Amino acid sequence: MSHFQFSLTKAPAMSFTLYRRPGGLVFLDDDRDYLEMLGEVMPPDWFVRLFLRPIACIELLQQDCQLRDADAWSQQQIVNRWREGALLIPQILQYWRGDGAARFALAQVAVVDYAMPAMSGLRMLGELTQWPGSRILLTGRADEQLAVSAFNRGLINQFIPKQSPELRLRLIGAIQDLRHQPDKRHQQIWYATLSPAQHALLGDPLIGEALENLMRQQGWTEHVVIGAPFGVLGLDARGNASWLQLEPEENLQELAEIALSQGWNASTVEDIRSGGKLIDLELQLALGDSHQPQPRESLVMRGDARRLYAAIFPISESFSPGLTASYERFLASHGERRLPED
Repeated sequence: MSHFQFSLTKAPAMSFTLYRRPGGLVFLDDDRDYLEMLGEVMPPDWFVRLFLRPIACIELLQQDCQLRDADAWSQQQIVNRWREGALLIPQILQYWRGDGAARFALAQVAVVDYAMPAMSGLRMLGELTQWPGSRILLTGRADEQLAVSAFNRGLINQFIPKQSPELRLRLIGAIQDLRHQPDKRHQQIWYATLSPAQHALLGDPLIGEALENLMRQQGWTEHVVIGAPFGVLGLDARGNASWLQLEPEENLQELAEIALSQGWNASTVEDIRSGGKLIDLELQLALGDSHQPQPRESLVMRGDARRLYAAIFPISESFSPGLTASYERFLASHGERRLPED
């Protein structure tokens, strides 16, 4: 499959990432001992691959481009079908189940040594014109001016001198920041499901920060934001799915009226109207009668000008990817950081 581009409306910058999942890390260094050290000091919940030879690393990342294209196209097809009337939530859950754990292997950050005898790190990265991942260059003292120039030209996202104090902490911090950068293509795909009002709410820095904190509290390793219905589908490391329902303050009256029409008691209806509780009626519409809606206590996220109400609703195991397709199982199967053979 060749690299392609999506003809989508450009999504404006947002304070909250519309799609995030764990991504792999690639380390390239011709020093076996140093490479082994890098593999040992990275957090255990990161998927890390180690390379001694530039050509092998280039080949993997070029293959990665094709796999990224196929994965992005699968997501785009979900949105295309939604435009034709299909519901988003069951499609996303099916995408996660059908993909298994293949998407977790896609490389997100490459950390490359500059000074290698066969090919410099900059030359190696220059071979990857189509690979959209983030790039960190490790340099010696003599290479720093070249690294500054490469950074200023946008060839790398960051450079870190190997002799830096607290190198491990600095490298982990840089990688973590880059791992949380939104993928532009994913942002474009899922932005298409949002209304202008929803986009404005997610662009509020205070609401974005509150959502980030909630993601961490839930232990989600992956999430996708959608606008129809408005909310966030999340997965934890064990493959359990949940739904974070989001309701702007002006929607509470309508939600309360729907709950009343479906026979919920006056106390529950009043709790919904006041924002004290939310009820997952649209989640039942998406999943069918096997999912029974229940009111849950809501959280209030206060933005600069508006309020957003949120509540978490679990999704049953029958709809979730489950442990066999989870990030936890993926790491157990692929997490060994073996050095390549000479």
